[in-house]
Amino acid sequence: MTGTATTHDKHHPDFKPEEKRVIFASSLGTVFEWYDFYLYATLAPFFAALFFPKGNETAALLSAFATYAAGFLVRPFGALVFGRIGDLVGRKYTFLITIIVMGGATFAVGLLPTYEAIGWGAPILLVSLRLLQGLALGGEYGGAATYVAEHAPNHRRGYDTSWIQTTATLGFFLALLVIGACRLEMDAKVFADWGWRIPFWFSVILLAFSVYIRLKLEESPVFTKMKAEGKGSKAPLTDSFLRYPNNKFVLLALLGATAGQGVVWYTGQFYALFFLIITLKLDYLTAYILIGASLLIGTPFFIFFGWLSDKIGRLKIILAGCLIAALTYFPLFHGLTHNVNPALEEFQQKTQISVAANDCGFHLFVGPWSKFTECDQVKDHLTKQGLSFTSLPAIEGKAVVTKVGEVTLEGWDKAKVEEALKAAGYPGPADKSKVNYGMTLLILVIMLIYVTMVYGPIAAFLVELFPTRIRYTSMSLPYHIGNGWFGGMLPLTATAMVAATGDIYYGLWYPIVVAVVTLVIGTLFLRETKDRDIHQN
Repeated sequence: MTGTATTHDKHHPDFKPEEKRVIFASSLGTVFEWYDFYLYATLAPFFAALFFPKGNETAALLSAFATYAAGFLVRPFGALVFGRIGDLVGRKYTFLITIIVMGGATFAVGLLPTYEAIGWGAPILLVSLRLLQGLALGGEYGGAATYVAEHAPNHRRGYDTSWIQTTATLGFFLALLVIGACRLEMDAKVFADWGWRIPFWFSVILLAFSVYIRLKLEESPVFTKMKAEGKGSKAPLTDSFLRYPNNKFVLLALLGATAGQGVVWYTGQFYALFFLIITLKLDYLTAYILIGASLLIGTPFFIFFGWLSDKIGRLKIILAGCLIAALTYFPLFHGLTHNVNPALEEFQQKTQISVAANDCGFHLFVGPWSKFTECDQVKDHLTKQGLSFTSLPAIEGKAVVTKVGEVTLEGWDKAKVEEALKAAGYPGPADKSKVNYGMTLLILVIMLIYVTMVYGPIAAFLVELFPTRIRYTSMSLPYHIGNGWFGGMLPLTATAMVAATGDIYYGLWYPIVVAVVTLVIGTLFLRETKDRDIHQN
């Protein structure tokens, strides 16, 4: 690669092989980085028992999700740190640093002692490593997307960058594959004791391979040309966020594109997975297989919608995905219940459950400071059984009164609640012989197609929105706030909303509201970008 501007002439005879090499090298490294990041996400319900105190299962699960969310919350800060370096020093070397930080932190998770061994030191160390992962990922995506986009010809930028968009889903699939293989080959106790560490150790091999490939890449020719002409920004953070109109476009990109894209992404993949396992009581392996199959079937649509965005535009596809998702999430998740655990659905229809109390809390971030009332304990247990219930005002003189059908229980007694549920015909875990696998897979694929609509064109859209001298910084921040904060907080927030309200579907209001806000702002204030020539700015 010469690094000259002529590289981007779409008629250049040597362009296509080089373009493919850039896409392959950037995408492969990013797949492995997403694999590292989503190992924890996939094992979050499992980690609740390893790294947090026993007693309240929903509290432990919320703690695990909070640790999961910590990696997302710090991603915008990684975008600031590494985005600035990328705009000052270069794209290539910045995402070399990020992949080394990510790989090292992931390997270290596999070495951590559990809560049983060192108490609260275990979750503190786990959170610290998640923060390092989040910082690294905050710098990785913007670098890879910018790097590929700056190599792509104007007429094929959506298609080329859509390959980068497949990497998060492929990384998730790889995480499911490795974890599933370990759980299939190991006794459950062996996996719980030490086998869960193997997928984290495996990341060292992926890290070495990724670094080797990326060392062979040259710097982006657009960046090289800009530096040679002396047009680079000396203060990318100031130019990105404190100067008009760029700061306006950063805010609009967040609220009018990436926030909705983030919640649709996490609903269609992670929240669907957690809903299958935690709420519908489907066993881990079957849930992994179903989600993994939907990922394989749906992934080509990232490329399709990236290609389509080169023809008809990026923004209308993204906003259409937000609209369709918001309109259909409730029937789709009801459909999952009907097809995965019909006995649970039937039990809920014939059994009225209510909890009467006034001292219930909304527990989002859970830790040693958290205090759980008897009401919290009852709601926690019912939520963990995948059951909806009605919240009623307290009965005078009673801390909490629970009704399961015709049975009335005072106070919190786990054994009595379980006995009442069993007497009423509570079915427990999903019966795999009753699962409608075809319909379940179809629902999961539909939700994944929503993901591909919002995610396939987003990289090209963000790259085209900002000038070369501050592109890495400017596009990374709204992307990682949209995905890291709005999207990454989804499992935690939705789980807390379900526990507080007693409605297993109530958590869906979170992605629906965010998607609708994005639809309105994007429609009113953002314009199409596909015809912009980024090689001239």
